Amino acid sequence: MEEKNWDLAVKLRGRSFQRNLETYKLLAKLRPPTEKGNLSGGHIFTLAVMNVGAPACGMNAAVRSFVRNALCHNCRVLAVKDSFEGLMKGNVQEMNWCDVSNWSMFGGSFLGTQKSLPTKNIDKVVEQLRNLKIDGLFLIGGFEAFHSCLIMAENRDKYKEFCIPMMVLPCTISNNVPGTSFSVGSDTALNEICNLIDKVKQSAIGTKRRVFIVETMGGYCGYLATLSALASGADNAYIFEEPFSVDDIKEDVRVIAQKMVKGVQRYIIMRSENANPNYTTQFIMQLFSEEGKGEFSTRINILGHAQQGGSATPFDRNLATRMAAHAVEFLVGKCREFLQADGRVFTNTPDSAVLLGMQARRSQATPIQDIKEKSDFVHRLPTEQWWLKLRPLLRILAKHDSIYEVSAVKMDLK
Repeated sequence: MEEKNWDLAVKLRGRSFQRNLETYKLLAKLRPPTEKGNLSGGHIFTLAVMNVGAPACGMNAAVRSFVRNALCHNCRVLAVKDSFEGLMKGNVQEMNWCDVSNWSMFGGSFLGTQKSLPTKNIDKVVEQLRNLKIDGLFLIGGFEAFHSCLIMAENRDKYKEFCIPMMVLPCTISNNVPGTSFSVGSDTALNEICNLIDKVKQSAIGTKRRVFIVETMGGYCGYLATLSALASGADNAYIFEEPFSVDDIKEDVRVIAQKMVKGVQRYIIMRSENANPNYTTQFIMQLFSEEGKGEFSTRINILGHAQQGGSATPFDRNLATRMAAHAVEFLVGKCREFLQADGRVFTNTPDSAVLLGMQARRSQATPIQDIKEKSDFVHRLPTEQWWLKLRPLLRILAKHDSIYEVSAVKMDLK
């Protein structure tokens, strides 16, 4: 630093810092750079981007990054509004540099998003892809985005229009997409839930012996309920992945009564919305109220769509921005690799339809068809979820009897 060798200082910070700095310099410009990147080899490819599934914070940041990075690589970018419903109606807009100004700070989806899959009127989807001459497709969304890409990849033998490079960026508050440890939007949702729980706790000041049952979103996935319980100091979390019975609920009643005797004035239980079709939030509240007569009172808090958040957290914004930049490089590289003599892009290889996820703190593109075996399509869940190992820790911190499974590897350092 004393020698003012700034290039070396940046290099010593690591590759991740270098890439983030380059991305910032590129995206922060008021106008697109006059010198285009050579990744496309001088060809002008048409890339399409759409949001699929429920809205989540980070979608707009991902679209902004994708549009501007693609324009820098001499590509034409089409934004599809309202997911596949909009595509079938031809609701498509060609994007320029200024169209996505200041998009990063906003939550929701400016493009509009629906949960519909391309199986409905698939011929119309194929027709629009053919008419728009789309060379690459970028899907941003939750389990529906993954499922849509899988459907198109499996129908490549029937429709050549699906024989283009495709990539999915997991973006959902539920964090229920297979092939990734974290989804864009889930960090914002966790922050919002913790803020709401803190307000619920504050409302308990001045009241005595009160139990709060807080219901979170996430469908069948208990990620939000479990992680928010750990972060906010809740005492238990009922989720679909770990079946529970009336006996478990009654055990919580017993623990609550013991804590109240020892001076604890409040008790918080989280429940994911689809944890159990019979043991609903209302049922649990009624059971607690009946069993706790004279010892404590019970209240319900259903957080609702406020969990989706207003503005994305810095983590979600940066993750969406970096991943979308990776997506542009992947799609443009594949388009150039599989460019035919007639000017069309044609590829039906498994590694040309992928999901871009976070694995072991690194971004990794996994073929979409390889993830199929690791997916529960009935409940829209991955078959393996890393955060389930944290569940015993929740019980330990709440002073329940439990055993924590250590995932680290013990080594003899002799």
